[in-house]
Amino acid sequence: MSITGLIALIARTGRVTEPVSALPTEAAIEVRDGFVPPKCLRGSAQVRHVDAGSCNGCEIEIAAAFGPVYDAERFGARLVASPRHADVVAVTGVVTVNMADPLLNTIEATPNPKVVVSIGDCTRGCGLFAGSYAVAGDVDDFTTVDVHVPGCPPEPEAIIAALRTVTRR
Repeated sequence: MSITGLIALIARTGRVTEPVSALPTEAAIEVRDGFVPPKCLRGSAQVRHVDAGSCNGCEIEIAAAFGPVYDAERFGARLVASPRHADVVAVTGVVTVNMADPLLNTIEATPNPKVVVSIGDCTRGCGLFAGSYAVAGDVDDFTTVDVHVPGCPPEPEAIIAALRTVTRR
C-alpha cells in the first residue's frame, strides 16, 4: 500500500475507540467512605504507576486502558514517569519486601493533594501470594487507598471508571 493510500485509509476510518456509553459506571469500583476527589484534579490527572509486586496481569490491562482502543487520555488521565509530576499513584500487586520502601518513597514524593488507586485483587488481601515469605502485606497496610479497582486482572473499563471518578469526566 502506498503512503497516500494509507493516509486515505486513516482519513476514512477516523478515530476508533470504545464509546463512553459502553464503559461501566462507578459501580464496578470501590471508593473509600468520605473520599472526595480534590477540586484541582477536575478534568485532568497525572498518573504514576507503581508495580509493587504483581504478576503483570494488571499491567497488561493498564496498557490496554491507556492504549488506542480505550484511550484513557480522553478522560484527562495521563501516565507520567515521575512521582513529582503525578497527582494519582496507581498501585498494582502485593507489596513485596523489596518494594515496600520504594512504594512509600513514591507516595511521599507525590505532591499533595494526591489520590491512591489500588488496581487488582492482590492489592487487597494479597490474593494468591498471601503468606509468602516475600510479601510484606497489601497496599492498605502501607497507605490509605482512596479508590480500589477489583478484579484479577480488572478490565480496562474498570480502570478507566476509577480514573473517571478522580477526574469527574
